[in-house]
Amino acid sequence: MMRILTAVLCAGTVFVVTPPPAQAGLIERACRQADRTAATPAKCSCIQLVANSSLTRSERKKVARWFDDPHQAQVVRQSSQRGDEQLWLRYKAFGERAARSCS
Repeated sequence: MMRILTAVLCAGTVFVVTPPPAQAGLIERACRQADRTAATPAKCSCIQLVANSSLTRSERKKVARWFDDPHQAQVVRQSSQRGDEQLWLRYKAFGERAARSCS
């Protein structure tokens, strides 16, 4: 191992490890694309951070679609299916956290 490291250093080759470029999450992208004046990049980023800690990946995918089709949120809210009821409760809690954290 030491020989390899020495050879690399002697060759003048430098390897830099960089993190992958930051990518906006589904919620952030949907928020930014929404035609709302309050949807600033900073606020949308904050909402995404709250979503990451409040909702599962599949929930975030579903909720992101609600930005384009808010009626689907009402369908979930009014559904009697257990999974939809749980999603709605988690979504409400997420919305409350986002309102407190991102206002």
